[in-house]
Amino acid sequence: MLGNLVNFASIVVGSVLGLVFKKAIKEEHKNALHKALGIAVIIIGLNGVITNMITLVKNGDAFSGTLSSSGELLLIASLVIGTFIGSLLKIEERFNGLAGKVEQKFKMTGFAQGFVYSTILYCVGSMAILGGIQDGLGNPSILYTKAILDGINAVLLTSTMGIGVIFSSIVVFVYQLIFVLLGRFGLDNILTGELMSQFSFVGYAIIMAIGLNFILHEKIKTANMLPSMFVPVIWHYLVMLFYVIFPALA
Repeated sequence: MLGNLVNFASIVVGSVLGLVFKKAIKEEHKNALHKALGIAVIIIGLNGVITNMITLVKNGDAFSGTLSSSGELLLIASLVIGTFIGSLLKIEERFNGLAGKVEQKFKMTGFAQGFVYSTILYCVGSMAILGGIQDGLGNPSILYTKAILDGINAVLLTSTMGIGVIFSSIVVFVYQLIFVLLGRFGLDNILTGELMSQFSFVGYAIIMAIGLNFILHEKIKTANMLPSMFVPVIWHYLVMLFYVIFPALA
């Protein structure tokens, strides 16, 4: 639990510092930083996709040096199916409507974009999941490392996107708390390595879309893509159920 609290605090502190820097940065410099941050986010997303899809082929006890990739079809299917579902549910539109009311009531310009982008960036990936589980088992080291990274990102994101970033800390805390509890009550074995890789590479693909949004004029509706992350989970357990029913085909 301590690691999760530290991660929460790092985002809050980083966001406060970002708000201070935001006032000192000129508008033309903000645009330049916005694009630079977009390139960095694209690289982070691309690295995550490659890391979770490509492996070194093992020949006996030694690695052969050959690269093998897997999950391309699942990635495509997840993004297509998930985005279609998200579009039908109008997740982006509904969220923007809610965030718009918050912006008007509390005069928080840019709340929606900063909140959505930072929440996805902080929650997607294996560090949030593994870190939460390990924190539940009494080892907060992964979340301590994540806290440093998230704090730095919070400074950069808030200085260019505004106060919405600080509110993502609440979602991050609740999201990681789920995995903390899984680890504490010994339920972490339901998350296999294969499932985590599949979940992660879809999530990192969405992060790449966020990076593109920093650069492109026509925005990708990334919130509508969020259901894509659950497609690999459903597929994984459907396959497991199939082999339970038909063990001879395993």
